[in-house]
Amino acid sequence: MSQFQLYFELGYKHILDLKGFDHILFVIALCAIYLARDWKKILILVTAFTIGHSITLALATLNIVKVNSSLIEFLIPVTIAITALANVFKPRPSNSRGIQINYIFAIFFGLIHGLGFSNYLRSLLGREASIFQPLLAFNIGLEVGQLAIVAIFLIASSLIVGLIGVNRKEWTITISAIVLGMSIMMMIDTKYW
Repeated sequence: MSQFQLYFELGYKHILDLKGFDHILFVIALCAIYLARDWKKILILVTAFTIGHSITLALATLNIVKVNSSLIEFLIPVTIAITALANVFKPRPSNSRGIQINYIFAIFFGLIHGLGFSNYLRSLLGREASIFQPLLAFNIGLEVGQLAIVAIFLIASSLIVGLIGVNRKEWTITISAIVLGMSIMMMIDTKYW
């Protein structure tokens, strides 16, 4: 197995890991207000998250940024809760062409999530001469994994809202409330104080 393939699979599996489902919850929270026809907005969201994640993952892996891992483990569910709560208060995407709050959440919270995986990735990289290719492969795998989650979620949303006829606003609020509740439980489990 090539080094690129190894790190690609690591990124892909990292995002799809059901034991560490925080990334899955965050991606669902980001996408909860959208339907399949909003695919361009969703692609921007997922890519913004990956960019934020990539920046801090690289900075932390290179030991440029050091943050208390316990704090990051607490902040990750906080980011999920904030995103889900925003959906509850505004369950539909804006029709304006400007930058939406979810885009800001995606990139900023991606920065926090990237710090959460940096210690593990740093230990895997060891004394690699160059971390560019492993980081690139990992982040491409991460992006593909996120797109898989988005596709599954959008298919489910389309079936439930489009075919079954569940009200879109109610669907968004229900999904967001479930994610909010799960993220609060995660905050309690990883309390920083």
